[in-house]
Amino acid sequence: MREQRTYSTDAIILKHSDLGEADRILTLLTPYRGKYHAVAKGARRPVSRKAGHLELLCHSRLHLAQGRNLDIITQAQTHEAFLSLRQGNDTWYSTCAIYLAELVDRFIEDDTQHEDVYNLLLKALRELDSDAHEVHKQEASGTPQPGRDRSLLLLRYFEIYLLAYAGYEPLLRTCAHCDTELEPVINGFTPTLGGALCPNCSHLWAQKISPNALKVLRLLQRTEWEHVPRLHLDAKIHAEAASAMHSLVRYHLEREIKSWSFLEALISQMPTNH
Repeated sequence: MREQRTYSTDAIILKHSDLGEADRILTLLTPYRGKYHAVAKGARRPVSRKAGHLELLCHSRLHLAQGRNLDIITQAQTHEAFLSLRQGNDTWYSTCAIYLAELVDRFIEDDTQHEDVYNLLLKALRELDSDAHEVHKQEASGTPQPGRDRSLLLLRYFEIYLLAYAGYEPLLRTCAHCDTELEPVINGFTPTLGGALCPNCSHLWAQKISPNALKVLRLLQRTEWEHVPRLHLDAKIHAEAASAMHSLVRYHLEREIKSWSFLEALISQMPTNH
């Protein structure tokens, strides 16, 4: 009888669903195999030693055995639990993280290596967790809480780079129809052509996008996250940037992202200065 093959991998838990009475199917994002599904037997039992290391959005080290249909998780050890995302009554940061995980799950095909996407999601989760930790610390001390400009920019940054890694890099510097360089005026934006349009072409298909909103998206597209300045933008610019990127995401997926509506509801409740 052939010996069962075992292996280890780091993974981010993108999604999970119940299987039978006690098992769980996990959607994993790994650096070298990409996205795939595995079974955690007994993970829903109260005495399971693996369960705490296989929570949604955990970054864990997994040991697996090759199965007939799905590989089986035999051991798990948490690298990063991102606990600050789950603490407190504020659901903003956890919703952001779930939205990013859903984007990855929708855009990335199974069993296709995407180390760049793995690193992108890991960076974003660390940033959101750090911001959430700061908010909880501010709440505990009774000092004014920091704004959410940074996390809103992070969502746009993530969308831009995920689209690029998936082969749909947004066109933000030249007209997506006539290829002329865009001027700092009110331009258009259309998902069907993949980005911004000059004024001469924008009357054909596009929603309008202001020079400042387009400037922000361009900055994010050409700058490593660590070097993105801490901008304080008004709600209108944030809304324009979000609308443009959401239209691209929805167009390429040909469906709505489930967590988007809840995220949008939370944004609408923010103070105008965030």
